[in-house]
Amino acid sequence: MAKRRRKRRLKIKNIIIFLIILLFFVGFVYYIITMPIKNIYIKGNNILSDNVILNESGLIDYPSFLLTSSKKTQKKIKTNYFVDNVKVKKKIGNIIEINVQEYKIVATVEEDDRIILSNGRIVENIYNIKDIPILTNSVSEEVYNDFVKKFGDIDNSILRQVSQIEYSPVKVDNSRFLLYMDDGNLVYVTLTKIRKMNKYNDIKDKMSNKKGIIYLDSGDYVELKD
Repeated sequence: MAKRRRKRRLKIKNIIIFLIILLFFVGFVYYIITMPIKNIYIKGNNILSDNVILNESGLIDYPSFLLTSSKKTQKKIKTNYFVDNVKVKKKIGNIIEINVQEYKIVATVEEDDRIILSNGRIVENIYNIKDIPILTNSVSEEVYNDFVKKFGDIDNSILRQVSQIEYSPVKVDNSRFLLYMDDGNLVYVTLTKIRKMNKYNDIKDKMSNKKGIIYLDSGDYVELKD
């Protein structure tokens, strides 16, 4: 009878040890799986704030690192119409890196303050973005796609100096625009030469602090005001 009792005690002891080990293992696995994201780094965003991107991504509450899907997170962020492309990477140390590429803001529509993006879409200005050139009239359908694409090639630092954009075609050039600059200068430019606008500051410096009309549509010359 004593041997049977010992065997039963050994069995019970072994079962208890096994259950303790099992509970420890399950607890450890649960801890690893539910371990939250430690840091989130967001790069490339100029229009959208970090907080907006975090809300769009679903990572605002720093959920489980292991259960976070990079592809699903990218799809969520991509639903924002300001986002052209986005890459989400998971790195050692429970770190998430989000690289955002936004569409460029070309202008705002004078009539209703909507925004024209470099992909041609016209969207609501839900973030109340300021310092945007105002398009004062309609651009012909024939020129519109080229207009948003070419103006998207202008450096942001230059585009922000433009106060108003006026579509100003002539018989020999249906892609001609007149730009009203914040400093008082006027610039005529055609879409085929739009990249010359990136040299605007250099042109302005040569005007000896005078104002005038800069012709980049043909001839590339400056007519100074008296």
